Amino acid sequence: MIKAVLCREYGAPDALSFEEIPELQPAPGQVVVSVHACAVNFPDTLIIQGKYQFKPEMPFAPGGEVAGVIKAVGEGVDGYAVGDRVIAIPGWGGFSEEVAVRPEKLIPLPDGIPMDEAAALVITYGTTHYGLKDRGAIQPGETLLVLGAAGGTGVAAIELGKVLGARVIAAASSEEKLAFCRQHGADDTINYVEEDLRERLRQLTDNKGVDVVYDPVGGPYTEPALRSLGWKGRLLVIGFTAGDIPRPPLNLPLLKGASIVGVFYGAFQQQEPERYRALMAELLEWVREGRVRPSITARYPLDQAPRALQDILDRRVTGKVVVQTDAGLGASR
Repeated sequence: MIKAVLCREYGAPDALSFEEIPELQPAPGQVVVSVHACAVNFPDTLIIQGKYQFKPEMPFAPGGEVAGVIKAVGEGVDGYAVGDRVIAIPGWGGFSEEVAVRPEKLIPLPDGIPMDEAAALVITYGTTHYGLKDRGAIQPGETLLVLGAAGGTGVAAIELGKVLGARVIAAASSEEKLAFCRQHGADDTINYVEEDLRERLRQLTDNKGVDVVYDPVGGPYTEPALRSLGWKGRLLVIGFTAGDIPRPPLNLPLLKGASIVGVFYGAFQQQEPERYRALMAELLEWVREGRVRPSITARYPLDQAPRALQDILDRRVTGKVVVQTDAGLGASR
């Protein structure tokens, strides 16, 4: 038997149950991964409430991004063997000691990268890498505004923006969060609760505006950020953690020669698998070189996964948080 955190009905994190279930066996074309660590991401809070675009069959374990070791290989799988270190992106199933996944959802994990950091790499850093480099085409010397900058994707945008040569302006809701952003390389910061976002951006850019906006927040912050773009600026639509999907006036991109660009990393993986793997190889090399390092600010044992999800919902999280199984905790001791 193995342990797992299961969703049996849609609801809040405290409705999840911590249970024992039978060990997993790989179907043809699958591998079973022994999970060491699973990242906690905002979509996990949506999927357990039935608010996500994918609705798994009940019961299911949330958790879409894990790192671990292959335990079993199903018939017809080539290129992977028992004992291989991997990152897996199953979509759900990660809050468990084992997860079954198809090989196209695996990424070989080089030695030297810790499991907890690897688990926190793909969704936030992968999305951000793809967004800034491919969708935003950010160039050295350009100015990047990051909204929600102290969250997992926000910190990734700060770090990767600096790697790509941008000047980074981080916007967040408290001085504590902004100090965290500065620790991770932000050149300038804005408290968008206490300061006027547009006016402060005018000051910081000498009225030129920013080149790229990285927006995982939505809600009331998207329109002022869009208005603060310079000529041929790009607003990257990452997500809507504020809850409301904004409806900005479309005359704004017209007047600025600007673009509103969607960043859907899951679809990118499916539509452009070769480019996806090339970007992931580059990202892993940056991690290996020490140029990028996921900021793990909290680690929870598996049975505390509901608390981790609640912390995400309550916006108490800076950086990344991960859930670790006994295998992961044992490896880190």
